[in-house]
Amino acid sequence: MPPMNGALIIDKPAGMTSHDVVARVRKIIGERRVGHTGTLDPFATGVLVLLVGRATRLAQFLSGADKEYQAVIRLGYSTDTGDVTGTRVELEAHAKAQGAQSLRKDEIEAATASLRGEIEQMPPMYSAKKVGGRKLYELAREGAEVERSAVRVTISEFELTLQDGAILKPNEDGIVDLTARVLCSAGTYVRTLAEDFGKRLGIGAHLVELRRTRAGRFKIDEAVTLDRLTELNQANSITEVLISPDDALSHFPVVELSDEDTRRTRDGIDLKIEGASANWQDNQPVRMRDKAGNLVAVGKYAKTDDTIHPHVVLATG
Repeated sequence: MPPMNGALIIDKPAGMTSHDVVARVRKIIGERRVGHTGTLDPFATGVLVLLVGRATRLAQFLSGADKEYQAVIRLGYSTDTGDVTGTRVELEAHAKAQGAQSLRKDEIEAATASLRGEIEQMPPMYSAKKVGGRKLYELAREGAEVERSAVRVTISEFELTLQDGAILKPNEDGIVDLTARVLCSAGTYVRTLAEDFGKRLGIGAHLVELRRTRAGRFKIDEAVTLDRLTELNQANSITEVLISPDDALSHFPVVELSDEDTRRTRDGIDLKIEGASANWQDNQPVRMRDKAGNLVAVGKYAKTDDTIHPHVVLATG
C-alpha cells in the first residue's frame, strides 16, 4: 500500500480526548504519523481535523482557522469546569435573586450582543493551556489556582436559536437551557463564553453540550465517525475520505511548477515569479504544485523580490 498522506475529518464522539482520537486513528489506518490541528474538550463532539503522514507538517497552516459551534448553555448554576462534567458551584453573592426562567428577552439579547466582536477571555483552569510547563487542568485537579493572563479572541457571531418557538427551554429546579451558534477565532473557549454570558445576566451558567460544526473550510457533513473509518479501512477505501494535502490548503493561492521548477523546489531553491502575485501580501503562504497536481511544497512569498521560498517541502526526489 502506498504511503498515506492527507487530512481526515473525524466526527469526534463525546467522552474521548483529542489525543484518544489520534491514537485510535493511528491503530485503524496503521500509520504512526497522525496529528490533530486543534483540540476539542472530551465532552464535546464534532469536527476534528487530523493530518496523516507527511501532511502532518501542514498543521501550522490549519491550526489558526476560525471555528463554528452549536452550544447548549444552561442558566441557573455554574460548575468548576464550566461544563456539564464539573461539580456544581453555588451562586455568587452578586447573582440575582430571580430565577433563570424569569429572564427577559431584552436582557438576554443585550448579554449576547456584549460578547460579540473582539473580547478578552481568561483561560479556564480546566484547560490544556500550559503555565510554567504544566497543563492547567493538571494543576486544577490538585486544587491549585494559578494566575493566568487574559487572551484576546474574536466572536464573529453569537446567536441564540429558537426551541419550539422560544429562546428559553425550562427544566426542573428553575434552570433553563438555550441553544446558541458561535463563530469564533481559534483559541476561543466556548465554556468561558457561556460563563461570561451568565455573568452578564447575573446568574450562574455552564455548557451542557458543545458540537463543533466547522473548522476552517472543513464542515461537519464531511466528517466520518471512527466506526465508519474502520469500515472504510477494512474495505481498503480510506481514499474515499482522505483529503489530499493540496485540497486541504485550497484556501491558499497556487503556482504550477514546471519539471525543472519542481526539482528546484524540492531542493529548497527560491522560485522567481511574475504577475500572479499582484494582490498577494508579503509572507503569503502559496501552494507549489507539480504538473500532476501534487503538492510539492508550501512556500512563503517575498514581496521585495517577487519570489517564493519553499517553506515546507512535502515531496521527495
